[in-house]
Amino acid sequence: MAYREYIHTPVTPRDMRWGLRQGAIAGMVAGIVFAAFEMIASASMMGAEAFFMPLRMIGAIALGPAALDAGYSLVTAGIAGVVVHFVLAIIYGIIFGEIAAMLRGAVAFIGAGSLFGLALWLINFYVIAPALFPWFLESSPLVQFIAHTFFFGSVLGYYLWKSHQRSGLEEPMV
Repeated sequence: MAYREYIHTPVTPRDMRWGLRQGAIAGMVAGIVFAAFEMIASASMMGAEAFFMPLRMIGAIALGPAALDAGYSLVTAGIAGVVVHFVLAIIYGIIFGEIAAMLRGAVAFIGAGSLFGLALWLINFYVIAPALFPWFLESSPLVQFIAHTFFFGSVLGYYLWKSHQRSGLEEPMV
């Protein structure tokens, strides 16, 4: 059993169930915010025709680099992009939800969420992408840092903090 050393209370099965369920939901919420930011940033930096490029890039994870070509069906690439994006967002949300089950307070949740998003960016763009998905290296590192750290990680942490408050888990156990 893991322990919350700073308040000496165990992480209970209830905490773990909360992390699993709310982490999945938080991942979806943060995934929507992240995708919206990515699409708006893409269009504002490269023109309206680039609005769906983030979905094409994510869809290419499953479909291969051909999905990046303008001649490739936008519907197919877009649907694949949405599916892959949400699967990953839910997985990342569940992982962070289990970590968040041990946290207390807004600063802990949002700060840890931001650090989690930063770690995702570093791992995804500097370890995984160079080896498997090199087309992601064409995107702006600054935009990706902001997207992962703040539009995914901070949103994930904020959602889970508010959920934690509503659940009654934020109160100290007696």
